[in-house]
Amino acid sequence: MATSILFAACACQKTKKNETGTSTTSAPVKTDVNVWLTKGDQTALLQKQNIALNFTQESNSNPTIEVDPNTTFQTMDGFGYTLTGGSASLINALPAAEKDKLINELFGSAEHAIGINYLRISIGASDLSATPFTYNDLAPGQTDVNLEKFSIAKEQEDLIPVLKKIVAINPKIKILGSPWTAPTWMKTNGSFIGGSLKPEYYQAYANYLVKYIKAMKAEGIIIDAITPQNEPLHPGNNPSMYMEALDQANFIKTALGPVFEKAGISTKIIVYDHNADKPEYPITILNDPEAKKYVDGSAFHLYAGSITALSKVHDAHPDKNLYFTEQWVGGPSNFAEDLKWHVSTLLIGAPRNWSKNVLEWNLAADPNYNPHTDKGGCTSCLGAITIAPAVSRNVAYYVIAHASKFVKTGSVRIASNITDNLQNVAYKTPDGKIVLIVCNGNNSNTIFNIKYKGKMVTSSLEKGAVATFVW
Repeated sequence: MATSILFAACACQKTKKNETGTSTTSAPVKTDVNVWLTKGDQTALLQKQNIALNFTQESNSNPTIEVDPNTTFQTMDGFGYTLTGGSASLINALPAAEKDKLINELFGSAEHAIGINYLRISIGASDLSATPFTYNDLAPGQTDVNLEKFSIAKEQEDLIPVLKKIVAINPKIKILGSPWTAPTWMKTNGSFIGGSLKPEYYQAYANYLVKYIKAMKAEGIIIDAITPQNEPLHPGNNPSMYMEALDQANFIKTALGPVFEKAGISTKIIVYDHNADKPEYPITILNDPEAKKYVDGSAFHLYAGSITALSKVHDAHPDKNLYFTEQWVGGPSNFAEDLKWHVSTLLIGAPRNWSKNVLEWNLAADPNYNPHTDKGGCTSCLGAITIAPAVSRNVAYYVIAHASKFVKTGSVRIASNITDNLQNVAYKTPDGKIVLIVCNGNNSNTIFNIKYKGKMVTSSLEKGAVATFVW
């Protein structure tokens, strides 16, 4: 029997913690497998364990997670957050040295950093902006079909300066843009809240999105993908816009796809961007061959439905990609329960159902969950970090970090079995490392094996704890 029981020993090591909670020791032990641990009681927070986990050919009767690198699935784009307008304003208001330190911690590759490699941003305001706005706001009754008054000047205040620092650290970071609404003059009700896009403005709105992509590119910010509408079946947000599946299909095939093609825009078009209870929405669009040819894939949130709905869409259209683009943590957080649910259901569950990314909502808020829009903005969205202005790290920080720090863009998901409520997902990284993320869904400490190429290590996790194993 392999005798390396995880977390059983190393009390004798003299340990210190850096600002992310990762422990360092003066005398690291020799090990085949490195482990980073987060516990529900927060006594370990993305803490590197100084223990020996060495593969042997000995066997035992413990439940065994077998990792099979020869069975491969999707290639991963990355893990991260939505950098809302409010998040950007809070980060940008920090003193220069603190701001740079935080951005390096979030997006860098140093030992203390968590290596976020995917961001979602709003095209115009989201409900976690201080006020609603688009890039073509006009007085009531005015129109601007040629978009002569288009301007991203509002983003020059906070979002673009922060993004420029991020891109300087990670030039290959993938960025997804999602609009919460079209300019109000294009809508049936002339309001930021609700209403639908008028068909006579389909071309103008497609051109608006082209202008946005080009304007961001001129700032050195490449938009990898867009969704035509955030939460198209939720018209109560501020801002928001209602868009049924057939309308989204028509918009894509008659305007957005052809306009992108004509303008030479390579930015991906990802449909839906809403809850997993309606897989028929993206399937309806993808069943239309004229719309489908312009579509890269479908995006999901999980405020309703089951994460397995992503696999239903994959099975219906296996040639198209899947993305998981938003899930909030409601404040105040129950750290232990939120850690277990978000890791098991999203960080593990979404990739096991073909998602190429996992994004939490939102990156930063203040202690009162501000800023947000009035009358329809989220009033209790806990950021991955809280800026007060001192920075503190919340549960979503550690959820994402357990993948983003280790599973780099281009990593391939590989097979691993789920046994005895040990939720897990495995990857092979571009540099040949194997990464296994495990969450113990049981109510007690669980001893288990990890088997790889015929050899095993034995480890254990406390109830609700999460570990990333790397070898």
